[in-house]
Formats: sequence, structure tokens, C-alpha cells
Amino acid sequence: MEIIVLGTGCSKCKALEKITREAVSELGINANIIKEEDIVKIMKYGIMNTPGLVINGKVVMSGRIPSPKEVKEIITKNQ
Repeated sequence: MEIIVLGTGCSKCKALEKITREAVSELGINANIIKEEDIVKIMKYGIMNTPGLVINGKVVMSGRIPSPKEVKEIITKNQ
């Protein structure tokens, strides 16, 4: 599983990365987590607001910080 956290380095983007890493650890899932900060690459995903979360090439969330519980649900649903 590949998970990409999209964000230019703001506090919200860093928070989503932290929540995502914790969720993956708690779920015991083998995932490659990438933090993408290049705005040109982020724009290719078509999101207008960061942070964003991409799982296996699909944008699953953007523009807000979900709760840890919601991140776990998103990851589980998109495995």
C-alpha cells in the first residue's frame, strides 16, 4: 500500500502526516508513506486545498485534518 500525504509543509499538513503514520502503525498495515511537498506534483492530483491524502493513487481526502479514527477508517476502506 502506498500512502501519500500532500502538503507544502504547513502545520495542518504535518499534523495529517503524523496522524497517518500513527494510524498505519496502530492498524499494523505494511504501507509506504510519502510526504509530497512539491506544489507542482500536488497540483497534478487536482486538489484545491491541502492537506490531502492519496492511497494507492486515489485522492481520498483533502482540505481538512480528519480525526485519527477517520484516518483509520479511510485507510481500512482503501486497502
